[in-house]
Amino acid sequence: MKYTLLTLAFLFVGFVQAQKETKPTPGLKFTTLEIVRENIPYDSKDMFVFEFKNTSKKPITVSNVQTSCGCTAAEKPTEPIKKGKKGAIKVTYDTKRIGAFTKTITVFSDGGDPIVLTIRGSILSPSDSPTTN
Repeated sequence: MKYTLLTLAFLFVGFVQAQKETKPTPGLKFTTLEIVRENIPYDSKDMFVFEFKNTSKKPITVSNVQTSCGCTAAEKPTEPIKKGKKGAIKVTYDTKRIGAFTKTITVFSDGGDPIVLTIRGSILSPSDSPTTN
């Protein structure tokens, strides 16, 4: 009887410990995963900047940044991001495409699973865009 109770106690403790385990957090912690901008002037040079911090205990390399279409371009850091340091993914969208848009950017790194970022907004027509003199 003693051994049965002892075995059950160990199983219970093991079960409780397993419940406490959480999925590891990604090494790159973004300040936001989505940027929304409405009424972007036609043919402007607007840029979407996604800032992040390396929260892991080792340097992380952003190996690739993939956009959902050719109308979107992304720039990634060229050097590894040291632990505790910040970096950014800079995204541009072809603002000669009038109307609403939603595009995704997938960030691949050696710091965890891919992270999906989103840009959303609308481009004004040339006649509705402010003019600069």
